[in-house]
Amino acid sequence: MSKLAVVAIGGNSLIKDEEHKSVPDQFNAVRETAVHIAEMIAQGWNVVVTHGNGPQVGFILLRSELASSVLHTVPLDSCGADTQGAIGYMIQQSLYNEFLRRDIRRQSATVVTQVVVDRNDPAMQNPSTPIGSFYTEEVARAKMSKNGWVMVEDAGRGWRRVVPSPIPKEIVERDAIDTLIKNGFIVVAVGGGGIPVVRDEAGNLSGVEGVIDKDLASSLLASELKADLLLISTAVEKAALNFKKPNQLDLDRITLSEAKRYSEEGHFAKGSMGPKVKAIINYLERGGSAALITMPETIGKALAGQTGTWIVPD
Repeated sequence: MSKLAVVAIGGNSLIKDEEHKSVPDQFNAVRETAVHIAEMIAQGWNVVVTHGNGPQVGFILLRSELASSVLHTVPLDSCGADTQGAIGYMIQQSLYNEFLRRDIRRQSATVVTQVVVDRNDPAMQNPSTPIGSFYTEEVARAKMSKNGWVMVEDAGRGWRRVVPSPIPKEIVERDAIDTLIKNGFIVVAVGGGGIPVVRDEAGNLSGVEGVIDKDLASSLLASELKADLLLISTAVEKAALNFKKPNQLDLDRITLSEAKRYSEEGHFAKGSMGPKVKAIINYLERGGSAALITMPETIGKALAGQTGTWIVPD
């Protein structure tokens, strides 16, 4: 039986920089990442691919707003579903073509994934994750009044909407994902952290306005699938202590206890490496085998133990 890895690809795997945000640009970025995922599969790994969707959701929200005089706007949960399909399509096609080039007889499939959150999660009363466009204070106050949005001033750049970021509790389509894996498919799942949904007293699901951290959702999926590896691909080759300071120390291999200590000491920034290390800590605490942080282009070398940051149980 092949080992199973959940591979969470970061934003740089979809959008390289501010000048390359169009759909063809995103396709080109995904094609590059697909080469490295296909190499893993050629080495015998089974892979579930997860991904972010923040900018893409922002694009849909902006289009929706600009067209609001002639067409209905798109709710946030539907934006999540739309981007799961669109980004999943890019990943599926890129993997298909890379498999064809390598004569790998595999197929990939995207599962539009709902993720259950707790309606009483404290985050639901404390929206903190910015989404969408920047506005002047005057426009922001009008939108808060009309739409009931929570908006905050963002570092001098303007006002921006913020939404809750609740903790993921359960992957609704877990059994479908598992069945596809067992039948040889490379699965794309929990895109953008999954579509946040809540259950009512009768067990019915409904979408909520919110954003789930994609690394936390990937961690939960890795645990539920009993994956052998949680691989978080990001913009740097290794995690580091004292990042971008004169005394920066790259990390090759650390234990769960060390990861927790470094995290508590504030070495991993809240907006970048922090959530990734937190996701890995959660996965290892739930019995996970090993985790790896590295760039897409160094995945092969990292799996061979030549680079990357490995985080392992104590």
